[in-house]
Amino acid sequence: MLPVLAVTGLSKEARLAAGPGVEAVGAGGSPQRLRALLDLRREGGCRAVISFGIAGGLDPLRVAGDVVIATAIVTEAGRRETDAALRDALHSALSRTDLTTLSADLAGVDAAVLSVAAKTDLHARTGAAAVDMESHVAAEFAARHGLPFAAIRVVCDPADRALPAFVATALKPSGDPDILAVLTALARRPAHLPALIRLARDSGRAFAALSQCRVILGPGLGLPDA
Repeated sequence: MLPVLAVTGLSKEARLAAGPGVEAVGAGGSPQRLRALLDLRREGGCRAVISFGIAGGLDPLRVAGDVVIATAIVTEAGRRETDAALRDALHSALSRTDLTTLSADLAGVDAAVLSVAAKTDLHARTGAAAVDMESHVAAEFAARHGLPFAAIRVVCDPADRALPAFVATALKPSGDPDILAVLTALARRPAHLPALIRLARDSGRAFAALSQCRVILGPGLGLPDA
């Protein structure tokens, strides 16, 4: 049986997603690099596509660790619905956890949304609960190959939390954190340290929830065979 293709951004997300019945692919937080990587697949080579990882919060009611199962991916080009059967399968599986899980739209962007003002504006324009930089690329790939698509994203930085600008570039192409870049940025702007500490705390909560989701979903990320 063909695997489920899990589309991620960070290497930690890819390592979590990979397993029996799941092939994980990621491109270090670069939508452009992710598109190029997926374009190398002349055929889909999978039975379904799922965007899997963490996301930035847009809905002010959402906190770090909340799980969003996407009803659709919203971009400047429009709104693309996710597959209802896959959504139902994810909800059914995750109902066995004590995690806060909701169905809501996700926003897909090509550039990181870092400031509170930018998050507020994007939420007002899209109504999305959270935002990430891979789901829209994964949805495009699935549509191109006629494959069912779903997305499960866990809120990391809430809507009222701004991120330091260097966070957007502190990743290696592999999706691993670029520690040298982080340390260099902090040496230049020590005032960013409290924000980085808050991000580390939020990230810990988000990845704990994502790990719990992964264990519950099991082989094939819990998606039905057909």
